[in-house]
Amino acid sequence: MFNQKSFKEIHITGTLYLVPTPIGNLEDMTYRSVRILQEVSLIASEDTRNTQKLLNHFEIHTPQRSLHEHNYQERIPQLLEELKKGLSIAQVSDAGMPSISDPGHELVMACIKERIPVVSLPGATAGITALIASGLSPQPFLFYGFLGRKKKEQETVLNDLKEQTATLIFYESPYRISRTLKNMLTILGNRQAVLCRELTKIHEEYLRGTIKDLLSHSENHSIKGECCLLIEGRTGPQEEKNVNTDSLKEQVEQLIAKGQKTNEAIKAVAVKNSLKKQEVYRQFHDLD
Repeated sequence: MFNQKSFKEIHITGTLYLVPTPIGNLEDMTYRSVRILQEVSLIASEDTRNTQKLLNHFEIHTPQRSLHEHNYQERIPQLLEELKKGLSIAQVSDAGMPSISDPGHELVMACIKERIPVVSLPGATAGITALIASGLSPQPFLFYGFLGRKKKEQETVLNDLKEQTATLIFYESPYRISRTLKNMLTILGNRQAVLCRELTKIHEEYLRGTIKDLLSHSENHSIKGECCLLIEGRTGPQEEKNVNTDSLKEQVEQLIAKGQKTNEAIKAVAVKNSLKKQEVYRQFHDLD
């Protein structure tokens, strides 16, 4: 419970504003976001060079200070001191809403602990923008963000998510999209999926199909730009009948245990899962 004294203490400090920035098209910047960036005393930016381009475009002259994953532990106490002096600060990421892929969350939690007001401004966000145009069910949805880079990390997360009936939303680098789709095909099965890239930009593109379709496309075409990947949720009992939830290696081992030779087992598992024999061979022998 707040008493009158603590209520007054809160309002003599500055305010932390969480300001969304465009995910591509500069026209997505809101009037309010521009005004707040002009009025605050300081902008905490994920990348000051990237944010400076935005500030130059809108003729904003507010000074910046970096706040990113490599310096947030030392930077947050400094920002708190500024806020306690009564200075207001805006926090921005390189694109979209703060706190999704930057240390904004840690700053928010620190402000809440110190009873410093936190105000979030609405604005552009890639996940929801992609979801409502994807054609997949818009609700319920589960936003995950970036998967781990290592195969084992991805497998652990995807196995945890495979029973979800909500549409799954991921962010992914174009350089890792093929590998991620392979892991999804193995663990989630061949579900409906949508790959969105270059959202709100000139070359915006939505690729719709199955996970296998997207994997084939990514293996035969160069994917450019940051990607938003949406995967259909688990659709029901029928999916369980058609998708073997065992890993490819486990499936091969099961056939070997029944008397098949290794190469025969690998070929059978490849056919059953509609995959190339080399892919099953690679995963069976842990060649990643």
